[in-house]
Amino acid sequence: MPHVPQIKIPATYMRGGTSKGVFFRLQDLPEAAQVPGAARDALLMRVIGSPDPYGKQIDGMGAATSSTSKTVIVAKSTRSDHDVDYLFGQVSIDKAFVDWSGNCGNLSSAVGPFAISNGLIDPERIPQNGIATVRIWQANIGKTIISHVPITNGEVQETGDFELDGVTFPAAEVQLEFMDPAAEEEGAGGSMFPTGNLVDDLEVPGIGTLKATMINAGIPTIFVNAEAIGYTGTELQDAINGDTKALAMFETIRAYGALRMGLIKNVDEAARRQHTPKVAFVAKPAEYVSSSGKQVKTEDVDLLVRALSMGKLHHAMMGTAAVAIGTAAAIPGTLVNLAAGGGERNAVRFGHPSGTLRVGAEAARVGEEWSVTKAIMSRSARVLMEGWVRVPGDAF
Repeated sequence: MPHVPQIKIPATYMRGGTSKGVFFRLQDLPEAAQVPGAARDALLMRVIGSPDPYGKQIDGMGAATSSTSKTVIVAKSTRSDHDVDYLFGQVSIDKAFVDWSGNCGNLSSAVGPFAISNGLIDPERIPQNGIATVRIWQANIGKTIISHVPITNGEVQETGDFELDGVTFPAAEVQLEFMDPAAEEEGAGGSMFPTGNLVDDLEVPGIGTLKATMINAGIPTIFVNAEAIGYTGTELQDAINGDTKALAMFETIRAYGALRMGLIKNVDEAARRQHTPKVAFVAKPAEYVSSSGKQVKTEDVDLLVRALSMGKLHHAMMGTAAVAIGTAAAIPGTLVNLAAGGGERNAVRFGHPSGTLRVGAEAARVGEEWSVTKAIMSRSARVLMEGWVRVPGDAF
């Protein structure tokens, strides 16, 4: 019988922050995949190697973690006040779907460099040496990200001495500004706190009633206190990811939190919406040893945070969740703010499994509502490989 040959699609494999993903220019995708729909999803799943019942993604570009099962599509912006439109697809590892419901803050740091290197930015906007400012429209959530990309000799600078816990080697610093980061989620009315409260009593069947801060900023996130669920906030991945009972507990909290936030209409829908919301737990500062063996001292951090992504404890911290952390920390009375000692603050340094991270946010009260104008953090990005990715011609 005849066999369909593979096709080649121009692609770039990039690290952004503590994540990796396959980047495409929209114009380079096969015509059927240039628009949202089943063909695009099928193509991206085949590129990454999903769905894989073995959970390894051996036959694709994914690396069997939520941090590395990612795809990005970038195009010149349709908006006159932006440079590029950026669409992020979180590919499920073992199930046949791509989740388009949120952004990836880590890979956001690679969008500006990718856009510059791939001819999507007017050359006149790029200095010979200095910083290129790229205005990104984050299409998943309808928000603006301003990326400050270092340029050396007219090209994106990738090497440097900026160190990021969770990334082994130093690189060039890319500063990101997440403008007006309160997410306008369907069903949440565009409110930063969809329940109207900074802290809620969240009833979770089989677990109990938990104090929770549920916030739409960067990405919808449910924060609970570590001690309320039997943790200290110093845990590393192995303490949770090998515990099926714990993972089931977190998924239940996530599902009932999503329902309370108005993101889903019944808890069963949570299984088809794995990327959002996130669930995280916070604690006051404490000493611990990070996954790399680095000692994190109590005085090094303002609070501890651990977050789950796609059903597993993240090895570091999702960039969008860091935005949620910075935003919640800036608002007195949230669980994040209280764990950091309370009061007004415009930046926090928090401890995560791989080390520490600093994130800033500018918050103000407007009437009865809280408003955050922007959240700021630094990441790094680097091209790992570029050329073509191959997929069977009948894969989509």
